[in-house]
Amino acid sequence: MESKLRQHIEKLVPLTDDEFAFVEKHFTFKKYKKHQFMVQQGEPVPYNYYLLSGLTKLVYTDETTDRQYILSFAMEDWWDNDFQAYYTRTRATLSMECLEDTEALCLSLDDFHALRTGLPKIEHFFLEKVIAGYFSAQRRILSLMTSSAQERYAQLAAQHPSLLQRLPKTQLAAYLGVSRETLSRLN
Repeated sequence: MESKLRQHIEKLVPLTDDEFAFVEKHFTFKKYKKHQFMVQQGEPVPYNYYLLSGLTKLVYTDETTDRQYILSFAMEDWWDNDFQAYYTRTRATLSMECLEDTEALCLSLDDFHALRTGLPKIEHFFLEKVIAGYFSAQRRILSLMTSSAQERYAQLAAQHPSLLQRLPKTQLAAYLGVSRETLSRLN
């Protein structure tokens, strides 16, 4: 478990053994069951989540129509969360649900700040992760605005082929913004 986190961080920032020992003491290991919520709309968001195993979806539920909008999926070696609620210590506007049994390393906001101040090069790591996440969000928005359903499916298949095998068809269709029947015609 710790070696996965170290390998993940060291893709961007090298760490000595002492530095990694400092990093790992700020994380808490947690297990979640399939269909369990890691973050629930309307609740506080105590942690940021680095997934060691499993698969999650981040959704917004329109309370007036009860319709769900899938913002993202996350799997091993990814971070996901209702970041706005986490960083502002407000209640979640999104929910994060496990689509598979999931194991995660959890980082409280206080521990995040302690890491940043106690080991400044970790701030560079998190900055790079935020930038990558921002780029990904921009690509997703542009794709939804400018691409056909077939193009969105092809983009997802090219970027994250393993997701196509792991996601239920209804979840995949909702993420792409198409009906399950349309999805069947796309693949």
